Amino acid sequence: MTNKLEGEAREAALTELSAAGWSLTEDRDAIRKVFKFKNFAEAWGWMTKIAIVAEKMNHHPEWFNVYNRVEVVLTTHDALGLSELDLKLARKMDA
Repeated sequence: MTNKLEGEAREAALTELSAAGWSLTEDRDAIRKVFKFKNFAEAWGWMTKIAIVAEKMNHHPEWFNVYNRVEVVLTTHDALGLSELDLKLARKMDA
């Protein structure tokens, strides 16, 4: 089981992610970001690449795609909130 981020580690991570466009969701302990692409094919290609990364990590995003836009929410259900897994996956999505 993965531990929930707390204290200084959490604050530092949220500061870093906020600078990259991630924000806390209002309804639960999760982070959210909207990615925009040139078109549907580019968005779908990015999702495919991230799906492979997520599967290898055994950590899967909640996401919603419409045309060139992908909304992503990351949280760790086992930890009941944000964990190091969410940070790693967010960084990979941003890379």
